[in-house]
Amino acid sequence: MNPAYFITGTDTDVGKTTVAAGLLFAAREAGLTTAAGKPVASGCEDTSKGLRNADALALMAECSIPLTYNEVNPVAFEPAIAPHIAAREVGVTLTVNSLLVPMQAILDKQAQFTLIEGAGGWRVPLSGQDSLSDLAQALNLQVILVVGVRLGCISHALLTAEAIARDGLQLAGWVANIIDPKTSRLEENLATLAERLPAPCLGRVPRLKSASAKAVAEHLQLDLLD
Repeated sequence: MNPAYFITGTDTDVGKTTVAAGLLFAAREAGLTTAAGKPVASGCEDTSKGLRNADALALMAECSIPLTYNEVNPVAFEPAIAPHIAAREVGVTLTVNSLLVPMQAILDKQAQFTLIEGAGGWRVPLSGQDSLSDLAQALNLQVILVVGVRLGCISHALLTAEAIARDGLQLAGWVANIIDPKTSRLEENLATLAERLPAPCLGRVPRLKSASAKAVAEHLQLDLLD
């Protein structure tokens, strides 16, 4: 079975998509076919073709296997708010089952490297008691964690890793995305993360003037993934 991963973050706006696009670019550079999914997205733009999310479009741009927008991002909301609140406001029931079928369809494309990107952190709520982490469990995917490196990131990262393990999933690797390069004792913080997170660091992405997929990929080591 070809490798596929669920990519999550320590919080919202920590660079999940930036890192995901970099990983997909690196996979393509290594000669692998690629596919990606963004099951639910908020903060979408209303276009002539329908709602479009910038993160989903960035993932699509790095997919070598042809996918339609609706395949990549089956559930899209215009307000930039928590998905379960956006869903409630438009009368949509957002469940794991409603997202499972389209994401499984992407996995069934059998790309040699596939990423399914979450929204926000690990415990983003869906309708009822469902959470987006339940989707990762239903798909039985290994997890890549994007750590937004800034003050407080150590606790956020370790708690997320604990939750992933408690949910019975494997943390395949993590990426340090340097959101605040002026973080006090940056090297010591990164060393602590490396000591305590139970998976290899796939790379350290500095603050880039242009965070293109190609530029990000230069700071990632795809070969550290199982």
